Amino acid sequence: MIRDILTIMWKEAKGLLRQQGSRMRALWMLVIVLIMFGVLLPWQIGPAWLTSYWLIIAAVFIPFLLVGTTIPESIAGERERHTLGTLLASRLSDKAIVFGKIIMAVLYGWGVFLISLIISLFVVNIVHWDGHIVFFTASIVVVNITLSLLVACFTAGLGILISVRAATVQSATMIMMAIIFVPLVVLQIVGLIVLQAWRSRIDRIIEVIGAANHTLIAIVIIAVLFVADILLIMATIRRFRRNRLILS
Repeated sequence: MIRDILTIMWKEAKGLLRQQGSRMRALWMLVIVLIMFGVLLPWQIGPAWLTSYWLIIAAVFIPFLLVGTTIPESIAGERERHTLGTLLASRLSDKAIVFGKIIMAVLYGWGVFLISLIISLFVVNIVHWDGHIVFFTASIVVVNITLSLLVACFTAGLGILISVRAATVQSATMIMMAIIFVPLVVLQIVGLIVLQAWRSRIDRIIEVIGAANHTLIAIVIIAVLFVADILLIMATIRRFRRNRLILS
């Protein structure tokens, strides 16, 4: 089983940055993400970056974007290239194929976040040097690394679930982006409406949020994401059926 998963991971790694045949576009996206969250924002924000809410945004946005734009090709891309039949005709089990594709996508999105985290630490210390080295606190590192990993797993599982049903990579990508970004737009609109309606209570709301137990909130969010990941991956494994895909 492990050997089969590693075989799929090796196969996925070779075409990881292909993204519908545009390797240069994928590389540019990777570079832009690293520059934005590894260099520009830490440069501008300074030492406050180490405790900034931007870290949470990076932990969610980077795996969402990178995994979300590569994982739709996992099955739909095989179908478009007419290699799906060959893959399904191999001795590899269904679970090995699913786990291999998920793990490789997760390592990509999560790995880029970890790299950006390390780069940002160097940038803050070099650009804003004041005589001593500054670090992230242990709790911030644990929360952000865990959150990023869970978001990457969720995005990968969701992407394969969509890719199994999609006829083309383009349609899988469009569905994936809609599922990811439409709720964010809706939340932003709702937030603006609430901001206008409760303008007189904003200070009180900020005070309540500031006084809340952030550690407890983080644990709850991570626990919910963990359960969602397990359920989503189980649903993906159940949906991935060799006999159905061969006939599709």
